[in-house]
Amino acid sequence: MAEAAAVSAVAIALLMLTTWMISGLVKDASIVDLIWGFGFVLVVWTVLYFSAPVGTRGWLLVILTTVWGLRLSIYLTKRNLGKGEDFRYQEMRRKHGDRFFVVSLGTVFGLQALLMWVISLPLQSGIANSDPGLGVSLLDGAGTALWTVGLFFEAAGDWQLARFKADPANHGKVMDRGLWRYTRHPNYFGDLCVWWGFYLIAAAGGAWWTAVGPILMSALLIRYSGAGLLEKTIGKRRPGYDEYVRRTNGFFPGPPRKASHD
Repeated sequence: MAEAAAVSAVAIALLMLTTWMISGLVKDASIVDLIWGFGFVLVVWTVLYFSAPVGTRGWLLVILTTVWGLRLSIYLTKRNLGKGEDFRYQEMRRKHGDRFFVVSLGTVFGLQALLMWVISLPLQSGIANSDPGLGVSLLDGAGTALWTVGLFFEAAGDWQLARFKADPANHGKVMDRGLWRYTRHPNYFGDLCVWWGFYLIAAAGGAWWTAVGPILMSALLIRYSGAGLLEKTIGKRRPGYDEYVRRTNGFFPGPPRKASHD
């Protein structure tokens, strides 16, 4: 596990350092969001390369992470590329002025590198400690099932929102259809399920201690960089969002509190 932690740290550091230098050339720190999913793909393949022959559990984690990570990075790249820097980084750029590029190495790219390393601990341990002589267990199956639910919510939620925004008639309106009738953040809920699914698979191999990874991811998704951050500003930008909040669960899916249109 020590070797897996070391090689994944080096891979993440090189990825973030390269992304930081590119961000300076294009004057857009938002590109860090585009490589978030890809970063975990890089981690699992790096750990796989430097580990002894791994078993089914290790390969399961590699495949599931690759599918999830590439989908996320491709989706965000198609959605965001060419649309300018995200408002979060614009505010930081205004605050720090000409010093932003240097400051961003730690506050943006360094921080995300650290988060990526900690969150990926279940993947690192699950792959590095996968015994080639052992098969999979019911807990592996439960983890895979939870990952499947999560990927569905994440991918379907993104697809439904993209279709909604593509219709000019919906400009300025609140998305309250499909999965968005049952939770205001189906994509973030799906991401949470994906990471707890990864954890169950890693735990099946004895890596119970890596719960710090999905716990940190859950905190980010619910309170900080995910739903929590979005909820602070979206009500000001979307007329009718307050009514949507009153009838729709905030994070975990549930029946609408009162009838809503399809």
